[in-house]
Amino acid sequence: MFRNVLGRLVTGTVRIHRCVKYAPLTQRVTAASVSVRSFTAVKDEVQPPFDAALLQFLVCPLSKKPLRYEAKTNELINEELGIAYPIIDGIPNMIPQEARLLHKDTDTSTTPTQG
Repeated sequence: MFRNVLGRLVTGTVRIHRCVKYAPLTQRVTAASVSVRSFTAVKDEVQPPFDAALLQFLVCPLSKKPLRYEAKTNELINEELGIAYPIIDGIPNMIPQEARLLHKDTDTSTTPTQG
């Protein structure tokens, strides 16, 4: 069985090499002639909208609590832990290491002082 497979591979490769004519260097495709989309061009494009219907299924991977969508920052917010998961190209990035910590404003007048 393996001899047949190996034989077909070898004879198929030989047949291909016989049929292929090598193009001169001027006709070969160069990297300059191929249009490549760079990642810098993506920043100017409009972000696809987040489907808010996903909020009924998505929970925080750490606390397993529901998340709140913040349209202004395009993030999913966990109020309990104070972290925000980014939404990139309409897809929530739910990796805890990628989450941003929220800075909560603390009012010093309500905190008890030691005396």
